[in-house]
Parts: sequence; C-alpha cells; structure tokens
Amino acid sequence: MSEKEFDFTNNDFAQVKTLVYDFAGIDLNDSKKNLVYNRLAKRIRFLEMNSFSEYLRFVKAQGEAEFVHLINAITTNLTFFFRENHHFEYLANTIIPGLLKTNQTKRKIRIWSAGCSTGEEPYSIAIVLKETVPGDWDARVLATDLDTNVVQTAQEGVYKIDRLKGVSEARVKRWFMKGSGSRDGFVKVKSELQQIIDFGQINLMNEWPIKDAVDVIFCRNVVIYFDKPTQSKLFDRYANLLSENGHLLVGHSESLYKVSDRFKLLGQTIYQKIK
Repeated sequence: MSEKEFDFTNNDFAQVKTLVYDFAGIDLNDSKKNLVYNRLAKRIRFLEMNSFSEYLRFVKAQGEAEFVHLINAITTNLTFFFRENHHFEYLANTIIPGLLKTNQTKRKIRIWSAGCSTGEEPYSIAIVLKETVPGDWDARVLATDLDTNVVQTAQEGVYKIDRLKGVSEARVKRWFMKGSGSRDGFVKVKSELQQIIDFGQINLMNEWPIKDAVDVIFCRNVVIYFDKPTQSKLFDRYANLLSENGHLLVGHSESLYKVSDRFKLLGQTIYQKIK
C-alpha cells in the first residue's frame, strides 16, 4: 500500500509537466516531482477528488480557470523588500539620473516588474522613484505576475514586518505604517506608493497588453523556471519593448549568456539593450 494519500504515477507527473510548459513556459525537471505532489495534493483535497488522474481530467476540461490554480500551487513566491539591493542602488544612482536627462522632453519614466510576486519588488522600485524623481514627472511602475493570488496580496500592500529586514529605519518610517493591536507585527505601504503602481495578471507566454516602450524591466528569479528556447524568445520580446538603451535586471542565478545577443552585461546581473 502506498504511503501517499494519492497515487502519483510517472505518467501523471509527465502530464503535469506538459500542461505547465504549454500554458506558462515553465520547465519542471524530475527533481520537482515531490514538490508538485505536495502542492497539488492540497488542491485535490480542496476539490474533494480522489486521484491525480481525476484532477488532471478536470484541469483539461476546465481550461484556463484551473490552469491558473495549478500554476499558483506549484510556483514558489518568497521575497522581501530591496532584495538584491545592488539593483535598487544602481537604479537610484545610475539608471534614473540617466533617464532624467534622456527623457527630459517627455518627463516620463516607466518600469515593469515582470514577476512581481507579492509586491515587495514593485514597492521597492516605487520607493526609489519617489526618492529620486522630481514630483512633476510622470513616473510609474507596472507590476504583473502569472499568479492571481500574489497580485491580490501585492495590491493590498500589507506585510509581516520581517519582510523589511535590512531596510533602514528612516525608510520604514517614511514609507510604511506599522500596525497595532490585532495588526501588531504587520506594516502597510503608504498610499502614495500604491498610487504609482498598476497591478495586473499577465502570462509572459501570451500577448502583453503593454503598448508603450518601458525604460527598465525587472525580471528576477522568473526565467529559472523556463528552458533556454523559451528564455530566448522572452528576452527578445523584452528587447523589443524596451526603449533605446533600456535596462533589464535579472536574478542572481540567471544569465543571458548564449541566450540573447541583444543586451550587454554591465555587471551584477544588470543588462543594457544594445539592439
């Protein structure tokens, strides 16, 4: 008798891998089998089903509505404010001063957090914009994720205070409100940050509803889930969307080496569009 609550055959796992790749471009390797079982078993329990095969039939019948739940279940969302802080320092000290010169005529800056997770990244970007861009400029952040649950969390802007580890006390006081009573141990971002962020759900594999060029794209710890051909297509689309000499920032374990020739590496996983 199996020790597991539900049978999870190699064929079941192969079907999950195919579904996830076709829908979201995520390439699951065999080491993720236990993770997939543990995450999807919760969903099967919630739906009061009896097996993975029954659930997979349900996924195929329901289409995109259930695909989103499946992706939400197996992707991991763990982040904190000013994670990989060198990116935010470079944004404040180099990228934005450059944009204040090159965009002087239109006085507009657009930054896309592609894979915004629970919102710590776009709020960190918004803080930098508020601290460095003159008030009469039109500076905004687009924050998107495939996972509808984390986008909702991001929009609400309420976090456990430990997500602010490493953030200066001055910044915490300026940009966050500390909870009390039942909300003790939590913070809420100030509304002036929320007002310059547009949150939405986007599947990076589909058409994007973004028509105007953006100046900077943060896509950190997202492409680690994708195979090289998918990464190549995605970076090509990013290059097409970026303004001339625009910047792309990726995660510490990610690289465009032999994946895209449209960017040059400036160092510390910071890339600049060259064509």
